[in-house]
Amino acid sequence: MALLTYRLLLILLLPVILLLALVRSFNHPAYRHRLGERLGLVPSNFKRGGIVIHGASVGEILALKPFINECLQAFNDVPITVTTFTPTGSEQVQKIFGDRVQHCYLPLDIWPCSTGFLNALQPSALVVMETELWPNLVAQAKQRGTKLLLINGRISDKSIGRYEKFSALIRPCLARFDQVLAQSELNQQRLIHLGANAETCHNVGNLKYDIKAGADTAQKYQVLSPLLNVERPIWLLASSHEGDEAIALAAYRTIAKQYPDLLLVVVPRHPERFDKVVNVMQQQQISVQRRSDNLPISANTQVCVMDSLGELLAAYQFADIVTIGGTFSHIGGHNPLEPALYQKPIIVGADMANFVEVHQQMSDQQGLITLAKTNDDDALSQALAEQVVTLLGDESTAAKLGRNAYQVVQANQGCCERTFAALNALLNT
Repeated sequence: MALLTYRLLLILLLPVILLLALVRSFNHPAYRHRLGERLGLVPSNFKRGGIVIHGASVGEILALKPFINECLQAFNDVPITVTTFTPTGSEQVQKIFGDRVQHCYLPLDIWPCSTGFLNALQPSALVVMETELWPNLVAQAKQRGTKLLLINGRISDKSIGRYEKFSALIRPCLARFDQVLAQSELNQQRLIHLGANAETCHNVGNLKYDIKAGADTAQKYQVLSPLLNVERPIWLLASSHEGDEAIALAAYRTIAKQYPDLLLVVVPRHPERFDKVVNVMQQQQISVQRRSDNLPISANTQVCVMDSLGELLAAYQFADIVTIGGTFSHIGGHNPLEPALYQKPIIVGADMANFVEVHQQMSDQQGLITLAKTNDDDALSQALAEQVVTLLGDESTAAKLGRNAYQVVQANQGCCERTFAALNALLNT
């Protein structure tokens, strides 16, 4: 009954949903491109009967990279379709995999849209990442006999209450999965509590630990070298959100009194903010240079804005210190394992809700610095500046932080193999 109500409600709301998408596309034009895919119109040249793997956006696609590569190698005669929900995620798929996979957007979870999608692809398996619970799509896929696998499953502190409110939808949705693979024991317990079958819900670790620097990252490093390989200390602010740059800039002004040659590299999380970030810095009379200028950093440049996609992992290699964006407000933070792969000293704010277990492990092993929670941006900027100054002045402490972080990464790898084994077992039953 709950699923039927959900289906009818979304069908009735379809015009409103499309209108909202159109409004959003005024500032983000990519959202009105390939609109047919949002409605379940899969490109006509796509092959049927393969595996569909869904990751919502950039972070999920990067985490899925080794797993998808494993699938491509093992199932070389089976079409692999990778879906995303955001344009930036779509760009990542195309950059990383090219024509080795079929790629389209996941349709809206509305009965006619998901029907068209499933009719066109007729997948033997549907693999979804983390919290991508689409009740209608999952129910329809189950009815067709499609194998269902939820991987890297997690339920955050913030979301568990919302899921409980919609348990009439979420509980049967989770129960329909043939296997649910949680990224930690806590998430396994939460998923079972919300409706996953206790016998088929397992803790296999976090895919994001299985990050590796491949040939593409090495190639990007060579491309960035003329730009960022400078005889200056580099502080990198990764995946920044609204407000993060202001905090970092205030800290930068303080740090520059002791380290005037410090270069701040800012990597905004969302490409639609590139121009705004540059404009704000110019208004504050900060000497700023864009990655897209394709010019070596000049001696008087204070800030470099990485207005590009897919180069963050390579850029980490040039940094002396890394600060993770999205940790100063209510975003929940981003992946600290990427700079840890390169043994970089990491500073984060108090909000790491998206990486609770990772953050705890790295904290326990003294693999990062976490700033105290405060609503005072001035105090936060001052605390951030103090930590950066300390690390710049103490190379041994900075190196130890980086080594400890790297050891956490190394100690937790192997999830990709376990996840692939689960999919392979499902396909052979």
